[in-house]
Amino acid sequence: MVGVGAVVFDDEGRILLIERGREPQKGLWAVPGGKVEYGEEMREAVRREVAEETGLEIDVGDVVWVGEIIEDELHLVLIDFEATVIGGQLQPADDAADVRWVSLEDASELPLTPTMYDLVDTLLS
Repeated sequence: MVGVGAVVFDDEGRILLIERGREPQKGLWAVPGGKVEYGEEMREAVRREVAEETGLEIDVGDVVWVGEIIEDELHLVLIDFEATVIGGQLQPADDAADVRWVSLEDASELPLTPTMYDLVDTLLS
């Protein structure tokens, strides 16, 4: 499976994070994103997921991070793209319990999904 995410920063340099409202990883924080549907292009999946989870419209840029989750019978390849907000109203929706702008330094204080720690480290270096 392929999953995508959006690394979005505001004018103050804070990253956009969502609190997952459903399993897997309910209650943990991550960049907005999700699985790519069959026949869907990755960048379109990023736009769709961000709109569904945050109410924001984005312009999708380059890949900034790639990782993977391998556990039990699941193998998920994760591809995160840089993105810029171009419209919409920020609000948690779909499977996001909460959404907020967080400084990268403060992000590490939140309970993050396991792969988010690597993304934050990559962005801080």
